[in-house]
Order: sequence, then structure tokens, then C-alpha cells
Amino acid sequence: MAEDLSIFKGSKQEQYESLIPQIEGLLLGETNLVANLANISAALKEQFNWWWVGFYWVHENELVLAPFQGPVACTRIKKGRGVCGGAWEHGKTLIVEDVEKFPGHIACSSASKSEIVVPVIKDGQIVGVLDVDSELLAHFDETDQLYLEKIVGLIP
Repeated sequence: MAEDLSIFKGSKQEQYESLIPQIEGLLLGETNLVANLANISAALKEQFNWWWVGFYWVHENELVLAPFQGPVACTRIKKGRGVCGGAWEHGKTLIVEDVEKFPGHIACSSASKSEIVVPVIKDGQIVGVLDVDSELLAHFDETDQLYLEKIVGLIP
């Protein structure tokens, strides 16, 4: 297991390409889900310095807050509610350039301006979502989608 993270400065793509092997190293041999989600959240937060990054996990037909980095967050989210619940309901990544314009957005923090939510899929079922918020408008794009989908695919 890697114990240090090397922060790479460069293009967004280069940053992800540097980070993914490090995340693989953090996950190598570790079977504990909480530990793995915590390390992924920390690695993403440290590399990109986003406002909030973390997971919600499906439990009894709700998304329940799981390991994250950032200010306190909403604890439970219903299917179809907000960006996280929408990504869960539709089974696809959602990129929101301005959360104020997203119908039903859940404002856990007024500092959040844009968001990307990536479903975590195991054996054909959505088991959780990776939620990333930025204090900047239109912060996320298809590059983030591509690499964050790769990262959630690494979760054992």
C-alpha cells in the first residue's frame, strides 16, 4: 500500500493520469470498503482541492453519507432527489454547471456552485455514488467524467 501521495501539477488529464496509479496502490490488497472510500476521497481532495468530495452508499433504499473530505454534509438522500439521487435514479454521471439552476438541488453548502456525481456500479447494480462539489461555476467536464468513472471502477 502506498502511504504518500505525490501531487502532480499539469493539465487536468495529466493530473488524473498521475493520480490513478497512486489510487490503485492505495487499494492494493485492502478489502475494507470504508478504508478504500476514505482513501479515494482523500486522494481526490488532496490532488484537486475541490470543495467537497466523497461517497454516498445505498442502504435500505436511500443514499447514506459515507467517507468524504470537506465540510459536513447531508446524511441521507432519497432516490431521484438532488444531483446524487438523480444520478442514482438514472444510472449515469451527472455534471451540473450551476447547482442553483438544477431542479431540486439539495443545498448542503451554499459555497457549492457546480457538481459532478458518478454512480458506483457493481454486478450491474448501483451501490453508491461519488459526489464532487466545487465552489466554482462550470468546474467539471467530460475529462472529469471519464477519469472519475475510471476511479470508481477501481473500487473492489
